[in-house]
Amino acid sequence: MSETTQPPASIAPACTGYPPVLGEARLLDDGELAESLTRTMSRWDGASDLWLFGYGSLIWNPGMPAAETVRARVRGYHRGLYLWSRVNRGTPEQPGLVLALDRGGSCTGMAFRLDGQGAEPHLQALWRREMPMGSYRPAWLPCWLADGRRVEALAFVMRRDVPTYTGKLSDEMVRAVLGCARGRYGTTLDYVCRTVEALRECGMPDRALEALLRRCI
Repeated sequence: MSETTQPPASIAPACTGYPPVLGEARLLDDGELAESLTRTMSRWDGASDLWLFGYGSLIWNPGMPAAETVRARVRGYHRGLYLWSRVNRGTPEQPGLVLALDRGGSCTGMAFRLDGQGAEPHLQALWRREMPMGSYRPAWLPCWLADGRRVEALAFVMRRDVPTYTGKLSDEMVRAVLGCARGRYGTTLDYVCRTVEALRECGMPDRALEALLRRCI
């Protein structure tokens, strides 16, 4: 799909409500990130293996070694473009969109088993990647693996109480974002295309996300 899409323009197509008014962005400092990580991992003994559930870019760019990778599903949450990105896939002037887990339905993804020995530096890197502004709520979710096992997996769930939560967006708004948003890791369009392709290659296509992409490019 990415082979046929054109690079986004630098100027956003006209769209009422875009760019959104999000207020001033603030990155969490090292102490706040460390506190969040410590609080989330308080149930972990620091040595046992642990599971991570990836539903977006972690599928195609986990950024850490995994002792085991398995297709998986979580229930009670679904995947969607619910988070405004002012750094990674957009800017404060032209925010991009990234995926998040929001309430309702279910979501397929990849579960990664991390070796507990030596996992700490990888978790710190994960926090810097996923939690720079605290827009997600790290949570331990029941996760059903494709081979029938049930594990508790760490996942990043959308917080609805932050300004960067989008709610449900119109196709017009998504089209405007895909047409212009670019951040330090590239464009929103490339991010969505790569995720769609990775899910299909893993044998668990997201029909809703594919349909949204077809309508909006």
